[in-house]
Amino acid sequence: MIIGILSDSHLKSDYTKEVIDYLKLQGCEYLIHAGDLCIEKNLQLLEESNLKYIAVFGNNDRALLELSSKYNIKSEPYYFKIKNKRFKLMHLPYHLTPDADIVIFGHTHIFEKDYKNKTLFLNPGEVCAREKPLIECVKLEIKENEYIITRYFRDINEKNFKKEEYKYEQ
Repeated sequence: MIIGILSDSHLKSDYTKEVIDYLKLQGCEYLIHAGDLCIEKNLQLLEESNLKYIAVFGNNDRALLELSSKYNIKSEPYYFKIKNKRFKLMHLPYHLTPDADIVIFGHTHIFEKDYKNKTLFLNPGEVCAREKPLIECVKLEIKENEYIITRYFRDINEKNFKKEEYKYEQ
């Protein structure tokens, strides 16, 4: 199972489209957005990806609340399953408790990964390149006994994404 994870798109729908297209090229079957989409266009891009997706409202998404019946966007923390894995998705990192197999959050605009007490914690960083000149996203590959996390990042002044890979045994 391969999942694309992104967060903090803010007003950068061009970067959001680029990241979604790139994650699709990397073989992602699902997309997870950890909030601060800010504009409907970013929700439309998730919908138009033709992948199964889920998103949560971020602290800057008040204007999107009325769209919750039109798009697959939920209040945080949101719990769900993909195959046999339990996920907890939130924007604000206020519920970082190990009550799911995988905990995904955003808000800080900083890539983070940790595996402790059999729970994987992931923050994909920022799509919007607001805090640093990097467009970031994560591919999470879930194998039978292993999580493979690939962080993709591109300087806004360069053309190609670079990558870093991390592995955790389950």
